[in-house]
Amino acid sequence: MLRVGTVLAFTLFCISLAVADDKRDEKKDDKKGDATKLEGTYTITSGERDGKPLPEAEYKGSVVTFKGNKIFGTDKDKKEFFAATYTLDTAAKPWKINMVSISPKEGEKASGVVEATGDTVKVCYNLPGGDAPTEFKTKGKQQCFTLMKTGK
Repeated sequence: MLRVGTVLAFTLFCISLAVADDKRDEKKDDKKGDATKLEGTYTITSGERDGKPLPEAEYKGSVVTFKGNKIFGTDKDKKEFFAATYTLDTAAKPWKINMVSISPKEGEKASGVVEATGDTVKVCYNLPGGDAPTEFKTKGKQQCFTLMKTGK
């Protein structure tokens, strides 16, 4: 009887470890799943730079696409005006983004914050010489955009 009890206790212990491990894997997958929320094409619906709203003429018709680890933007004439690689830290609240420019100035770095809610993404980042923003409003040498998903 003691042997059966020991085997049963050991079996239950192993099952609890397996369940706990599965839950850790689910949390890891959730973080990966969060990052995939950015995948897609978006129109820019508003912008802010240096604490002031951007005139609509500066972004109207512009499109931003997140694909894999790349982000790129095209203007109303479909001409690419920037491209970068990026990494996300989805464990941070809000998410943190780090970008390295491919064009127009290769190697330029920018950091900031991202929030994805439904079909809307907000992204705020520093311009050259500025500090990385920690919230969704700008100060000097920072830029923010609100994006609305256009394709799934």
